Amino acid sequence: MNEQIEKLEEEILAKKKELAELRRSTIATEVPDYELTGPDGETTRLSELFGEGRDLLVIHNMGRSCPYCTLWADGLNGVIEHLEDRTSLVLVSPDTPEVQAEFAGSRGWKFRMLSGGDSDFTSEMGYSMDKDGETYYMPGASGFRLGDDGKIRLVSSSFFGPGDDFCAVWHLYDLLEEGHAEWHPKFSY
Repeated sequence: MNEQIEKLEEEILAKKKELAELRRSTIATEVPDYELTGPDGETTRLSELFGEGRDLLVIHNMGRSCPYCTLWADGLNGVIEHLEDRTSLVLVSPDTPEVQAEFAGSRGWKFRMLSGGDSDFTSEMGYSMDKDGETYYMPGASGFRLGDDGKIRLVSSSFFGPGDDFCAVWHLYDLLEEGHAEWHPKFSY
């Protein structure tokens, strides 16, 4: 392999490790025990999502209207068992539980889904904003830690976007002569 490529890959890996540490060291903050809506309309507290563990990944998803969010969720679905071997995981979107169930079923998604539509959770985590009377959502992920004292800390978060490290297709397309060549995800092909 080209020495220049190897050197750059080593630098990128080192920078990714540095970025992860910087996120964990600067973002960490205590958060309330938010209430979200479960599949049967029941209220579920953030603290209940940790299961037997102390760590939780929340995938912030814009809902069934977004083909990009669907792309990320489809990819995460393929590695859910690996992720859940290390941490609890839940996907939160503004869609109602009924819409989530129907859409997840059509995609074969296996992860737990909760609605954040009636909660301040999504906006207070920085994944939605109101502008001109409209609510706009952004995709991403947040990592949480449940302390021995029962307090919940947000330890890291990152937005999703084309080319990020959370979706394998972008990096695979980078191996092609024209990269992603203005490719955009679709709900079906």
